[in-house]
Amino acid sequence: MFKSLLHARAAFIFVFITVALDMLAVGVMIPVLPKLVAQFQGGDLARASATVGLFGFAWALMQFLCQPVLGALSDRFGRRPVILLSNFGLGLDYVLMALSPNLGFLFAGRIISGVCAASVPTANAYISDITPPEARAGRFGMLGAAFGVGFVIGPAIGGPLGALDLRAPFWVAAGLSLVNAAYGYFILPESLPVERRTTRFTWRKANFIGGLRLFKTTKPLSILAASMFLYYLAYECLPSVFVLFVDHQYHWDPSTIGLVLALVGIGASIVSGGLVRPMVKRVGEWPALATGLICGATCFTIYALAPTGAWFLAGIPFGAMWGLSGPAEQALMSKEVDPAEQGQLQGALGGLRGITGMVGPVLFTQIFSFSVASGTLPGATYLLGAALLIASLAVAWRARTAK
Repeated sequence: MFKSLLHARAAFIFVFITVALDMLAVGVMIPVLPKLVAQFQGGDLARASATVGLFGFAWALMQFLCQPVLGALSDRFGRRPVILLSNFGLGLDYVLMALSPNLGFLFAGRIISGVCAASVPTANAYISDITPPEARAGRFGMLGAAFGVGFVIGPAIGGPLGALDLRAPFWVAAGLSLVNAAYGYFILPESLPVERRTTRFTWRKANFIGGLRLFKTTKPLSILAASMFLYYLAYECLPSVFVLFVDHQYHWDPSTIGLVLALVGIGASIVSGGLVRPMVKRVGEWPALATGLICGATCFTIYALAPTGAWFLAGIPFGAMWGLSGPAEQALMSKEVDPAEQGQLQGALGGLRGITGMVGPVLFTQIFSFSVASGTLPGATYLLGAALLIASLAVAWRARTAK
């Protein structure tokens, strides 16, 4: 028993490092990818902005299409090969992007990156395999912390590297992914025994429609899935309009924006990695879920109405506490499906996130554009985000008594 606990702990540490390095590898490119695109287009920033938007849409589309596929493949063939092949594929893809001679190769690399990075749901399924149901929220919270760590450290590394050479961050990302794949090859055990795997892989399950069918297997699961969709959609207003909003309202320069984003990431990491587990253990998943969503709605309301930058900063702690809700809701959903369907569940959740990742930026930027052009409340996007989180809570709460 003690030995198995040590193996489970070592495996979790590897998955944590994998997710953190994946996000770090993505983060190091954030400061330089738009500049490299602009370089390929002769320094035309207007054309580069449109192209970067296309890159982002293509990446989100690949996530939407491939996350259910990789989740279903992991249910059939095990989590280990999917995670390791994804890491290895990302490493090679970053090499391709570092060597890209033109925009076409760079775009192809971005598409491949979206495919290989779609293994996050498989990592979540791995955690479900090795963690008792009552402890899953804490582990999911730790993975959330890994996301935060990667996104805080990544841009901090990528900016200085990009100042030396725009392609240097891609080489660093490639090295991190390949080293992690090699490390995992020797360290990472399989979490899903053969006897608990699905008997065959089918395309009927390996897509978003298949995920919707899984959501319908129990009423609580279908209700929680609707709640998660609203949660994911609300989240999209943060990356979509944050920079535009604070520039318009408070005239923050890039260094100030970078510092504030780092504070947001640090706060989210502290809550995800340090507070989710004790909170859920003390009060349970449902109160943690409600607390997180109420704090998230409070954060968005402060952002929307803050008259000064200092008031805006007051919303950050509430935004960090929002991190309680996602892991708690994922844990509740994982209890509604069989062990052999954990990968499919996480892939379906990835599909939901993929849809909101494509719809959200268009929705929130258009609302922001209209509110600024018409002279109405620029924070209207954040008020909509707050309303979506309250709606998410109202929907989720119905699942408590659903059968």
